[in-house]
Amino acid sequence: MPKIKSIGKSNLHRKKLILCLTALTVVLAACGGKTSMYRGDSSHTAVYSDPGPLTLDSLEWKYNAADKIYSSPTIADGTIYLGSNDHNLYAIDQSTGRLKWRFKTGGNVESTSAIENGIIYVGSWDKHMYAIDVETQAVVWKQETKGAISSSPIIADGVLYFASEDGHLYATDAETGFRKWSFDAGSSIYSSPAIYDDTIFFGTLNGDMFAVNRDTGQEHWRFKTLGKIHSSPAVDANNVYFGSDDKRVYAVNIHTGQQTWMKKTAGPVLSSPALYNDRVYIGSKDGYIYAYAAEDGVREWEYRTEAGVFSPVTVASDTIYASSSEGVLYALDAGEGTLRWKYKVNSKLYSAAVVSQGKVYFNSVNGSLFAVK
Repeated sequence: MPKIKSIGKSNLHRKKLILCLTALTVVLAACGGKTSMYRGDSSHTAVYSDPGPLTLDSLEWKYNAADKIYSSPTIADGTIYLGSNDHNLYAIDQSTGRLKWRFKTGGNVESTSAIENGIIYVGSWDKHMYAIDVETQAVVWKQETKGAISSSPIIADGVLYFASEDGHLYATDAETGFRKWSFDAGSSIYSSPAIYDDTIFFGTLNGDMFAVNRDTGQEHWRFKTLGKIHSSPAVDANNVYFGSDDKRVYAVNIHTGQQTWMKKTAGPVLSSPALYNDRVYIGSKDGYIYAYAAEDGVREWEYRTEAGVFSPVTVASDTIYASSSEGVLYALDAGEGTLRWKYKVNSKLYSAAVVSQGKVYFNSVNGSLFAVK
């Protein structure tokens, strides 16, 4: 009998465990799918875990929007999200390149979207940040600022951080839209914020890089450059890295706000950096893509393109993906800086490429979205 009772209890525990796991699965499914945002993560490392193509085979598909596109694609759960100057946010099927739906705002959508728990967040030139249900396209909430929103939002610990051309950085509860705090930077913000630990970093058109406590909105420090900052920073445990219109690439200590190193290029640096294998990868209007040692700024290699490089840099499969304004997407060996392949389109390229499921997705200024493999 004792043995039989023991088996019964074991079966009961097993059933309870199965029920609990089933319930947990339902809860997790109900919470939505993948979290995705500009530059891949909230620190803007721009490194993607999915493999990218090492050799170029073919164009998988192409989608044409109705107007120019300056935002970058974001991918979550089989859908690509992309904003356009026709005021729409587009949802494109990742496999087929066909339109799923579009959402109309009141202005250009140059902000790159962020997605979490089945909600997509995107800013518009109509001065609003939108939270949209990806299944129903219903507005969950929207928040008005006093300027156009070109900067791209990021999400961390249930808080949405975004900037406006009204000169403010905002922290908002991602679920409810409740504004937790705002920070007045005193100048328009195009740069998208990046987070490391309890600090958020962003640049302004006045040439300041700010470090602000992400819980309270209190300023830690500011670092002054000699030009406007369009570049979105990338950050690691030591430094925040970014470019400036003063033709320089900077590494600034995240704790002290003091310059760690600085490198001068021959053109304004509007490109946003990627961080990979202790290196900083970034482009310049001088037409070069650079690789610097993250620790001391030693130039590891440079690659010359045929025009200015304004696009942010992306990394996957030990490969650097960056575009130049003559309409060429370059894939370079991350270690050596040698060309793996390149793909030419008939329009300027300013946006960041995204790597997913063995393909590279990128868009041109004239409104085309490409999937190549």
